[in-house]
Amino acid sequence: MSLLVSGIGELVTNDPALGSGALGVLADAALVVEGGTVAWVGRTAAAPEADARLDVGGRAVIPGFVDSHAHLVFAGDRAAEFEARMSGARYDGGGIGTTVAATRAASDADLRGRLRDLLAEMRRQGTTTVEVKSGYGLTVEDETRCLRLAAEVTTETTFLGAHVVPAEYVGRSDEYVELVTGPMLAACAPHARWADVFCEPGSAHAFDGDQARSVLEAGRAAGLGLRVHANQLSAGPGVRLAVELGAASADHCTHLTGADVDALAGGTTVATLLPGVEFSTRSPYPDARRLLDAGATVALATDCNPGSCFSSSMPFCIALAVREMHLTPAEALWAATAGGAAALRRTDVGHLGPGARADLAVVDAPSHRHLAYRPGVPLVRALELPR
Repeated sequence: MSLLVSGIGELVTNDPALGSGALGVLADAALVVEGGTVAWVGRTAAAPEADARLDVGGRAVIPGFVDSHAHLVFAGDRAAEFEARMSGARYDGGGIGTTVAATRAASDADLRGRLRDLLAEMRRQGTTTVEVKSGYGLTVEDETRCLRLAAEVTTETTFLGAHVVPAEYVGRSDEYVELVTGPMLAACAPHARWADVFCEPGSAHAFDGDQARSVLEAGRAAGLGLRVHANQLSAGPGVRLAVELGAASADHCTHLTGADVDALAGGTTVATLLPGVEFSTRSPYPDARRLLDAGATVALATDCNPGSCFSSSMPFCIALAVREMHLTPAEALWAATAGGAAALRRTDVGHLGPGARADLAVVDAPSHRHLAYRPGVPLVRALELPR
């Protein structure tokens, strides 16, 4: 059946050909959904007939958020670690081992329940597409089951066996990389779309540039797309390695050199910024303004995880990006929708033009500007439509 969604006070299409500005905004708008896709977009007065009609009462409608970086398969709690950071402890990634131990000990049912609860929480805040990483198992068996569970709820699954060096391989990181690029990758690749690595040469827990290259090249040879945790704790080779290898996304990008910015601006790799992490670790925020002004493509994502950012809220990330990273409300919304789609190399989500997935989010306000204007207020939700 076809459904006419009408009474849209402001419709953000992310298609400048359909409306004004970079967001392609239409006032007094409507759209028609058929078979789970957008079939028509335009002014209410010109709307065609449909089998059913839904009036949203003058509210704004935006594309569902595309959260292109999240760690949702885990067990345990690290609230004490957060409290310590708020008291001055420095974040270095070492607490990941705590989650690894809890995740290994958890049952499939426990991990599945947490995963589905977090996804429901995301939808209540307007997220309709989410990438889910492994990385809290760090054995062949546990990484495989984490990805198998993730694949039950999303096609955007990422193998992150190279998250940190697990306790049993401390001092033998090269041996662990051999495991990741050999038996672990072979077991995990059938359940994954992407391969990722935490490239942070200055950290005792993560991987240097050569190790990261090995992981990424092995992932590419196995047919997986590439993503990189890059330049979170310090400047390093991660961003330029991501661009060189054609990774879809370099994530974090907190510490960038001029060469890093030039590489992102000149390549196809999206700079995915995760401002919730900086909020939760009291770290400096990425220079988003510098990236945009240079011509780089920027995405926003939550990095929802139990350690460095236990928030599932894309509206919160938008508010942080506007307040702390000097994006305009329009730039932040684009980054959280079309930018996330670009980071996943998807053309069917992140916009609301004809042919797009009918992933609509309704804002209980007259304009998308209220997402940053009213931080912390639950204004947006994914619209449940018949498929």
